[in-house]
Amino acid sequence: MSAGQPAGPIYRETRDLTPFGSPQVRTPVRDIADGVGGVLHTVLGGRNAALLSVDGPIPRLKRMPGKAARAVYEGVFHNADPNQLISTGRAYPGWAGLCYVMAGLLAHKQGGYLRAAELLQRGLTTRNDDDANQFAAGYLTRLVTRVEVAERIEVPVLFSEEAVFLALSHSLRETGRLETALQTVASLPPSLPAALARCSAAFSLGRDREVAVWTQGLLNADDLSAALLLIRARSLRRLGAGKDAQTALTEVLRRRKTHMALRNDALTDRALLLLDNGRKTLNPLDWLRGRPAELETFDVIRKDVEERRLWEQEWKQLDGD
Repeated sequence: MSAGQPAGPIYRETRDLTPFGSPQVRTPVRDIADGVGGVLHTVLGGRNAALLSVDGPIPRLKRMPGKAARAVYEGVFHNADPNQLISTGRAYPGWAGLCYVMAGLLAHKQGGYLRAAELLQRGLTTRNDDDANQFAAGYLTRLVTRVEVAERIEVPVLFSEEAVFLALSHSLRETGRLETALQTVASLPPSLPAALARCSAAFSLGRDREVAVWTQGLLNADDLSAALLLIRARSLRRLGAGKDAQTALTEVLRRRKTHMALRNDALTDRALLLLDNGRKTLNPLDWLRGRPAELETFDVIRKDVEERRLWEQEWKQLDGD
């Protein structure tokens, strides 16, 4: 385990309020429905699906805003091209950090993960003026970023530190930079979404012992914890701790309202555990080593039968003479 990392669970949320919404488990049916629904919503005059999502109505711009505020407002709420925000950041250097972050979130939503990672990293390392920070506090609090914290598990996150860092971690995972993705979420406050993103990256890196420590004592309270228990079970299985892996899978199946896709994954993983145990039991080398006495007895009986057959053959020949 790396220095500075917690030695225990990383999923226990201590805050009363968090920026996270209800998670969704992606399935092929849901993806098709969301795609059709998004197209119909746009055709009927709704908000373009390529734009950043907003929880509720778009906030109204105050009277007499500055040129930078108007340009950023237009780029965030009414334009689907990240290049406009990038151009605004270049025109107003004091707003560049905010512009790069928003352009990165826009690229992330549109699936441009390589560009999103570059823009988000640049935005996080660029200092903003006070005017840009006030704009963010006044207008961006209702923006929602949907982040895939683990395979098929999406969480809506209100604009916050968590939204930016989780989107960056997801973009890095999608582009194969797993170690950097893991480090990106390491500093976030404890929460199930952050723990799921962290353990997903650690599992992909083969750091199973850390996953086992981080998820110790976890119970299935919702779909996020069920997904985290699945990762725990898979790490324990790779470590050879079949009994503990079985316990984690049983906990996934305990709660009846667990999403069907997660329950199916748990049943599949449980079957794989049983198959692993069966392979150990049916290993021919183990079988031979486990029955030496029986094999010796069998050899003795086979030798006696052979000698009796020869004796009877000789006796018949003598009797014939």
